Amino acid sequence: MVARDAKTGEMAVAVQSHWFSVGTAVSWGEAGVGVVATQSFTNKSFGLRGLAMLKAGLSPQEAMDSLLNNDDGKAFRQVAILDVKGRVATHTGAKCIDEAGHANGDNFSVQANMMLNETVVPAMEVAWKKHSDLALAERMVKVLDAAQAQGGDIRGKQSAALLVVKAEASNEPWNDRVLDLRVDDHQNPGLELNRLVKVYRAYEHMNQGDYFVEKGKMQEAMNEYNAAMEMFPENLEMQYWTAITLANDGKIDQAVKMLQKIYKQDAKWRELTKRLPKVGLLEVEEQELKKLLK
Repeated sequence: MVARDAKTGEMAVAVQSHWFSVGTAVSWGEAGVGVVATQSFTNKSFGLRGLAMLKAGLSPQEAMDSLLNNDDGKAFRQVAILDVKGRVATHTGAKCIDEAGHANGDNFSVQANMMLNETVVPAMEVAWKKHSDLALAERMVKVLDAAQAQGGDIRGKQSAALLVVKAEASNEPWNDRVLDLRVDDHQNPGLELNRLVKVYRAYEHMNQGDYFVEKGKMQEAMNEYNAAMEMFPENLEMQYWTAITLANDGKIDQAVKMLQKIYKQDAKWRELTKRLPKVGLLEVEEQELKKLLK
């Protein structure tokens, strides 16, 4: 599906298929421009070409018409285009394998082909509308879940992908992709995509914690690291940087207690601790460092 969050303006593509690495072919997007999903005998050129047309000022329907006009395989194609205004254009070719179809509305289009039954597309539309309270990434995943609950791809499951781009382009294009997750080959790609979205949210906290460390705001960093650790309490990375932040905040005994548990699971973290003072990421007295390394 392609969709736009009416509150934030972010745009997204989500897909699941019984095909290897589906995200490298189906999902295309550019901040401030739009998103494209091209599937069913996929023509990958439709992604970049469609975005270029939107950027040049064409509407989604005008871009779609232009893409299909000279395409000998258009009867086999399924394509959806969405722009920054939430306008959509969708094409399901007459030779897409049953069950195939799509449903459009303001800010979204859901598409499916080669489905087990005809209930998949209606279920996707219902899920999109039902979960309007969720952030865009989580909402997109709910739509994929709803499709799979109705039987999904008649061939089964193999890969999935989720791409989210910002509403507006910035002068830092490397930051304009909010999220780009791909499950290339997995027995349950939908479940794995769900997990990765949660990991992404946890690492949002980790990244914000790192930012606060740079600024010397240790309490704020601790709050962010703790939020991540609560989401994944068994993750050693999250535990470790929480412990290091405690140490930098002068809470040596608490840090020691956490680090000893980490070292027992993987002694390489102790070696990493030895290397941190050199680069200024662990600022403690020599005696305190010895306690942290024991």
